[in-house]
Amino acid sequence: MTDGTEVAVHAVEAAGEVAGNWARAGRHAGIAGAAIGVVAAGAAAGVAIERMTVGRGMRRKARLALDAAGPYGTLRGTPGAAIAEDGTELYYEVDEQGEAPEKPKAAKGAKGAPRGKEARAAQEAQGGFRKRLQATLGRRGPAPTVVFSHGYCLSQDSWHFQRATLRGTVRSVHWDQRAHGRSERGHSQLDGTEPVTIDLLGRDLKAVLDAAVPEGPIVLVGHSMGGMTVMALADQFPEYVAERVVGVALIGTSAGRLSEVAFGLPSLGVKAFHRFAPGVLKALGSQSEIVERGRRATADLFAGLIKRYSFGTPADVDPGIARFAERLIEATPIDVVAEFFPAFAVHDKTEALVAYDTVPALVLAGEQDLITPADHSQAIAELLPNAELVCVPDAGHLVMLERPELVNDQLVSLVERASAAARSSRSARA
Repeated sequence: MTDGTEVAVHAVEAAGEVAGNWARAGRHAGIAGAAIGVVAAGAAAGVAIERMTVGRGMRRKARLALDAAGPYGTLRGTPGAAIAEDGTELYYEVDEQGEAPEKPKAAKGAKGAPRGKEARAAQEAQGGFRKRLQATLGRRGPAPTVVFSHGYCLSQDSWHFQRATLRGTVRSVHWDQRAHGRSERGHSQLDGTEPVTIDLLGRDLKAVLDAAVPEGPIVLVGHSMGGMTVMALADQFPEYVAERVVGVALIGTSAGRLSEVAFGLPSLGVKAFHRFAPGVLKALGSQSEIVERGRRATADLFAGLIKRYSFGTPADVDPGIARFAERLIEATPIDVVAEFFPAFAVHDKTEALVAYDTVPALVLAGEQDLITPADHSQAIAELLPNAELVCVPDAGHLVMLERPELVNDQLVSLVERASAAARSSRSARA
């Protein structure tokens, strides 16, 4: 048997293992469990072939080294808590303007940490971005607070590179959506009184803004579900948005039609996924211990799936960043995944975008995004007259991790435009 054939056989076996875990965990969902198992196997097989070309022992050692010493997601700010309408405590952190930038923590010689020319280039780029902002924000008038909302199965740490760049030059707020990161599980979900909806997340964002940014202009930045949250805020609080928001960035997100997304699967798999996924995830969520064991048992394949659906060019992604993405997603329990998933099928905030049509906007997407395809961002940009549309070649859903310098450059430009627009507005009113 050739090496290539052996790899393929192992890949199919690993994909079958994943399918079996899903099917066993969802056995009470009947045909739904079988359908999603087939989709999981089909999606996993190609990824597994790539993963099997590297020794399993080497991958395990790399994960342990990166977990112990990886520099990503280590930035911390002043902690705070906002209380949602149902009593859920929402965790946030504030980085104040003028504070000395904190360096990410990393052990000496840590694998995955940028070193040499790469590290110097990143530092020079960050320094250039800071100088630009300092020149812009050093003028008269209050600088906007930049508020970051993260995506599904992530946390505020997913903004690591953007936080490192803006730190000390602007006031910024990073928060964890309910049941994610350091925020509490949703009280109304635990007691069964209310399901998760995008509207609920919009009201959560309003609670965070009231607590962390009681006054002054605001620039809102949202990725994926976080972008939907920003839209839901506008839908429910248009007067607040008109009064306080001076800029908005919608990154790798969608205003609706998510039930049409193909996720890179064949048409048969797409239909099965959209038809059966909510029921299967609900069944999986009720058997979270089984599913979490399955995740651990198939860690290598799970890592490959994350790379495929997170990055446009998985082979080119820094191993430290890839592992960081894994850890963010792994930290989200399967019952939370199940709890949030149904909200996306009914999400439609196209009409709400009108609240942002007078402010500078950035609409940015990876051209290879399989989760919120770039054409969804193009549709958003068409509705926002002041939007800069940026489609990043060869980038995927986690574009802010995959192409951080490009995203940072665009965010700095947005803050500059928003600050100028806010000053112009104040002058006109004076």
